[in-house]
Amino acid sequence: MDREKSRELSGGEGCLVVALRMPVRIVVLVLVVPVRTVWDALVVAGRFLGDTVLRPMGRALAWVGRAVFVWPFVALWRWVLVPLGTALRWLVAVLVVVPAGALYRWVLTPLGHAAVWMYARVLTPLGHGLLVVPSVWLYRWVLTPVGHALAWCGRGLVAVGALLVAGIGAALYWTVRVLVVWPAYAVWRWVLAPVGRVLGVVAREAGAALGHAWRVAGYASLAVGRALAALFRWTVVEPARWLYRTVLTPVGHAVRDAVLRPVAEAARSAGRVARETLRLVRATARQARRDVRRALLGGPGTAGEQGDREVKGARAASGAYASADAPAGPYGNGMSGASWGKRAGSCAQGERPAGR
Repeated sequence: MDREKSRELSGGEGCLVVALRMPVRIVVLVLVVPVRTVWDALVVAGRFLGDTVLRPMGRALAWVGRAVFVWPFVALWRWVLVPLGTALRWLVAVLVVVPAGALYRWVLTPLGHAAVWMYARVLTPLGHGLLVVPSVWLYRWVLTPVGHALAWCGRGLVAVGALLVAGIGAALYWTVRVLVVWPAYAVWRWVLAPVGRVLGVVAREAGAALGHAWRVAGYASLAVGRALAALFRWTVVEPARWLYRTVLTPVGHAVRDAVLRPVAEAARSAGRVARETLRLVRATARQARRDVRRALLGGPGTAGEQGDREVKGARAASGAYASADAPAGPYGNGMSGASWGKRAGSCAQGERPAGR
């Protein structure tokens, strides 16, 4: 007995614990690994679903709830109920509170003072003379002796009843102790306590095995998840990245350099030439109006000379601008920007180009 007590105090483990630990851990590990794997998969799916679906849906529903329920009630409270309550409060104050105050001050208060005077000056002396003096005499000379006698009798009856109850209670106490308490204590000490210790050891080892298996299953599910992530990366992500970096990017650069940039430059050059041509046409039209006005109405010759200078300046600017910016031969017949500007100017003045 002393050896067992010293072994328990030293914290050693019994043979039952050693015999139960490994089988329980193996069985629990086999049962828990699939459950933990499914649990981790459900956790990942739940997080993804919550981040992508439930949270935006919740925000949308919250906004809809505010728009449908909160904002209308706030507007109803602010613009309908508050003014209505203010008006009702004013009406109650005018129609109820003020008349009630006047009634209390000028009617009820005088009636109350009159009732107090009546109670103090009339009813109190009358009550003392008719009720209090006979009642005091009856209580002192009749009810008090009768009450003392009844109290003495009652104390005697209570003492007799207490003795009877004490005797019956003692008999019941020893009967219950002998027939119920001692057998229950023996069953608890010699049967239930050892069985409980054994079940406690089994439950503790099962819980430890369950925790160990849960951790091992977590490591296993983490390894499986990492393997699936690596497989997805090397089968989908890396080939897509390689395709984008080595094939699509050079092709896109080649298309940009060979097709898009020349087309953009040609479009910009055509736009510049069109703008300069329109400017030249407007200057030519203004000069024609000045010439017609001078021919019909007469006038100084400076206006015509000024219009000639404007036309010549517009032609020179369009030719220099087109020769500096536009590439040679963008119009399909080998003409440069300057020659195209000169030909456009000659056509605007009514000259017919050669070769047509």
